[in-house]
Amino acid sequence: MDLQTSVKTCLTQKYVGFSGRASRSEYWWFVLVVVIGGIIASLLGSWIVLIYYLALLSPMAAAGYRRLQDTGRPGWQIFIPMGLGLLGMVFMPSAPVVDGGQVTNMPSMGSMGFMALFGLVQLVVGLVFLWWLTRPSEPEANQYGPVPAT
Repeated sequence: MDLQTSVKTCLTQKYVGFSGRASRSEYWWFVLVVVIGGIIASLLGSWIVLIYYLALLSPMAAAGYRRLQDTGRPGWQIFIPMGLGLLGMVFMPSAPVVDGGQVTNMPSMGSMGFMALFGLVQLVVGLVFLWWLTRPSEPEANQYGPVPAT
């Protein structure tokens, strides 16, 4: 599957389609376009980036879901790294406040240690999912559907 077909498939035909399978080329071409679009959106302003990523949250989750199913894994697992990212944002300690050249309101060492450990867990989970998303398709039809077009 080429870049144009991949983007067309992910944004029009399967915008929020969580059933079926997605080939490596479909998934990774779409990820490339999303990343390049994110870089361009970041040059235009923070509100544009927020709107851009909110608009692409569902199709990215759906594409990852289908990609995991293509490798024979349950697609719902794509929400594990997403959930860890959200938890990290919720529990992140507050930044130190600088008032008149003096630092006030420093985060505790316990919260900083927890975030360091949590960051390490996120890194390991991210690497595992990167490995899973780059694995070849199962060569024959699996419980999630027929072999996708490449």
